[in-house]
Amino acid sequence: MADLSLTTHPFDDDKLREECGIFGVTGVSNAANFVALGLHALQHRGQEAGGIVTHDFESGFNSARRFGLVRDTFTSQSVMDTLPGPIGIGHVRYSTAGSKGSTQIRDVQPFFGEFSMGGAAIAHNGNITNADALRRELIERGSIFQSGSDSECIIHLMARSLQRNIPERMKDALRRVEGAFSIVAMTRTKLIGVRDPFGVRPLVLGKLGDGWALASETCALDIIGADFVREIEPGEMVVIAEGEVTSHRPFEKAKSRFCIFEHVYFSRPDSSLGGRSVYETRSAIGRELAKEAAVEADLVCPVPDSGTPAAIGYSQESGIPYAMGIIRNQYMGRTFIEPTEHIRNMGVRLKLNVNRALIRDKRVVLVDDSVVRGTTSRKIKEMILDAGAKEVHFRIASPPTAWPCFYGVDTPQREKLLAATMSEEEMREHLGVNSLKFISLDGLYRAVGEVKGRDASNPQYCDACFSGEYPVAPSDQIEKGFALKAAE
Repeated sequence: MADLSLTTHPFDDDKLREECGIFGVTGVSNAANFVALGLHALQHRGQEAGGIVTHDFESGFNSARRFGLVRDTFTSQSVMDTLPGPIGIGHVRYSTAGSKGSTQIRDVQPFFGEFSMGGAAIAHNGNITNADALRRELIERGSIFQSGSDSECIIHLMARSLQRNIPERMKDALRRVEGAFSIVAMTRTKLIGVRDPFGVRPLVLGKLGDGWALASETCALDIIGADFVREIEPGEMVVIAEGEVTSHRPFEKAKSRFCIFEHVYFSRPDSSLGGRSVYETRSAIGRELAKEAAVEADLVCPVPDSGTPAAIGYSQESGIPYAMGIIRNQYMGRTFIEPTEHIRNMGVRLKLNVNRALIRDKRVVLVDDSVVRGTTSRKIKEMILDAGAKEVHFRIASPPTAWPCFYGVDTPQREKLLAATMSEEEMREHLGVNSLKFISLDGLYRAVGEVKGRDASNPQYCDACFSGEYPVAPSDQIEKGFALKAAE
C-alpha cells in the first residue's frame, strides 16, 4: 500500500522561517475570539501549532493547545466555549527550540505557571541563546521542566524570583535571559508586553474600543479592527491594567538591532514596521536591486508570493515588463499528503506552475527573497527552461545568507547554507542560471531607509545572517563548537 505519511513540502524546506507569532488582548468580551483572529493573521509566522490562554473570574485560567492551523483548530464553537473571559493571549509556533521535527503538545505555548500571588501565562517570540545553561542551572536547583522549549526557562526563573508581583518577577527573570525575545503575558487582570533591549523581534500596541491589544505585527490589529498606537520600544515593558498602559524600563539601554529580515521576508506585506509599509520597503528593495544588478531581459517575474513586491520594484526601475510567469497553487498548505514516489518527485510543481504562454522564448528575470540551500531555486530554473525560456537570470532581494540565525529563525547549519561554501559565481554555476545577483548589504540598508547604506561601525539592524556579526553572543552554540566570524 502507498505511503500516506504527512510530509513537510520541499518548497518550504528551502526558506528561512520565522518561528512564532504572539497576540494578546484585554478589556473585551470573549477575548478568545479576538485572539484567534489575531493568530490567524499571524499564521505566516508559525504553522505547526497554536495555543490560547484566557482568564474568567468564574472559571479561572483556561487553555487550549492544538496542532495545525488556526482555521482548523480554533474555529470550533466547542473549543472556543472552553475559553471564556475578557483577557487572553495566544501563540502560533514553528519549532526553533524544543522537539524540532517531532513537536509534542507540551511544547506548544502559551506556558502557564501558578505562583504564590496567582497564575500567569506567557507566550514568547524569539530565541534564548543561553537557554541550555539556564536549564542546567535550574534543574540542579530543583526545577522540573515539562517541555523542550527554551521559553519555559522564563517561567522557572519567575518562580524562583523573590519579587512580590508578576511584572516584577518577569523583570527579574528576563534580566537573566540572553538573546531575542518579544513576549506577551497575562495575569488574572494584567496584560504585559516586553521586548528585549536590542528589539530584535517586533511587538506592537493597539487600541480596541475600551480594550487593548498586543501583537507581533500590525496586520493582526487590522483583522480585529484595532487602531495601531505604537511599537513597543526595545527594552520596554508595558503593563496594561484597568484600561491604563504603564511603561517600564527594566533593562540596561542598548543600541536597537531590529531584525532586517523582517523587512525582507518574515512580516506580512500589509504590515508596518518602524513607520514604514513592509510592501513599500520590499518594492524599494527591488528598485535598489535593479540599480545594482541590471540585465537585458524581456520579463520580470516574481517567485511567489514573497518575491512579488521586490519584482514589481525591479520592473518599475528597470523598465522591463512585469509578468506573473509563475502561478502558485493557493489551495495547498504547508503540508501535503504525498501518496506515491512519483508525486513526491514532483516537488515544487505541486505548489508552483509556470505560465508557459508568457515564458516561451523570453529572457526572464526571476526575483526571489532569498537563496538558502538553493534546492528550490534549481527546480524553479528547470521549470522555466522546460517552459521554453531563452535565458534565466536570478535577482535576490537579500544579500547572501551565509550565517545561521540564533534569534528565533529556523536556519540550517552553516555548512548547509549555499553562500557559506560558495562564491556568487560558484552559486550561479551550481544553480545553472545565466546570471545571479544579490542585493548588497549597503543596498538593503538604503532600501529600508538608511540613505548612506550600512555603517559598518554602527549597524542599525541585526543582519547577522548576512554579516556574521551577532549583537548577542550565541553562548549555547559557542559552547557546542560554533565558530564566530573572525575579526577582520
